[in-house]
Amino acid sequence: MKLFFGTFSLLSILTLGSVSAQLDSARVPASPLTFLTFAPDARSAAMGEAGVALSPDANSTYWNAAKLPYNTKDFGISASYTPWLRNLVDDMWLGYLSAYKKLGDNQAVALSVNYFNNGELDLRDAVGTQMGYFNSRELAINGTYSRQLGRNFSMGLTLKYISSNLAGVAVINGASISPARSAAGDISAYYRKQIKNEDSGSDLTWSLGAVLSNLGGKINYGAGTDTENFIPTNLRVGAGLSFTGDGRNRFNFIVDAYKLMVPTPDGTDYNARPLLKGVFGSFSDAPDGFKEEMQEIAISAGAEYWYNDIFALRAGYHGENKYKNGNKFFTAGAGLRFMDRYAVDFAYLFPVTQGSPLANTLRITLSLALNKAERLDVNDTEN
Repeated sequence: MKLFFGTFSLLSILTLGSVSAQLDSARVPASPLTFLTFAPDARSAAMGEAGVALSPDANSTYWNAAKLPYNTKDFGISASYTPWLRNLVDDMWLGYLSAYKKLGDNQAVALSVNYFNNGELDLRDAVGTQMGYFNSRELAINGTYSRQLGRNFSMGLTLKYISSNLAGVAVINGASISPARSAAGDISAYYRKQIKNEDSGSDLTWSLGAVLSNLGGKINYGAGTDTENFIPTNLRVGAGLSFTGDGRNRFNFIVDAYKLMVPTPDGTDYNARPLLKGVFGSFSDAPDGFKEEMQEIAISAGAEYWYNDIFALRAGYHGENKYKNGNKFFTAGAGLRFMDRYAVDFAYLFPVTQGSPLANTLRITLSLALNKAERLDVNDTEN
């Protein structure tokens, strides 16, 4: 589907200037590069879009890279696909590819790619003159290193190259538009404590995690836009609990708290604030003080049931304050693991609000995990 953008609406998307003005009354923090905040994989998406303290897998590169050394397999790769806003358009989609490799028992490296296809834009000027078509797209390439610093504690570092090409290179009513690029990083921490009974097979594991994501330079979409915009730096903290009484039936419970660390709109040109002042000042810049700051925290929670490490059922909830975006939805999904190598996961989203553009959001993830001694053989049919 070709999307139509007039001059002023296009510039609003690129600079967030008019968007900020529209949101001032509600004071909703906003930022470009929102694709960096979309849950990419089906497992966490089915659990209310929570995952900071969930048990590790290949998609830990997104949720909490510090978990990677705790993976039970030496190598893993995962690919996820999400048709985006499919009730409105038919050519927007989100893709995520991630792979990790353990280096010994206590460290790991990883590469991952976020790709967001915004669809084909029908570019027109203010009077409706056709200016051509453009396939709008955004990309982040991420490199990760994580290491255990103790038996139960680990940290991770991710560096990112980000490119946002919304309208190509163009001059619209004298405004020069071009792709925006930036660099950013994540720093993450993870603590896990396991209590296991070898005789009964019971296992109780609790975990804590924290991730500061997308801390990096502002972006600008061209000389004609004038404004540098904060990228979506955010903080996630989470807790998890995993229990099995017999080694066959396992229950996982997780909860995340999330805050977007960009200035709260207050009628001023907040994008002009220095980077670190704007990011870390976001904890205390809401005009109504502590009460409003708490409204800017979103909560995600989920549960997962595994039978014999083969089949999983999942459900969750995500909630935001009605004055701060107000996105509220339930999620559900399932997963299947076979031959102790392959996995497929699905997730589905159920908005609380009727007519939500997020309705019918479906995600699918395919994964592969191997140990050093294992050889991938397409003719291998052993379980």
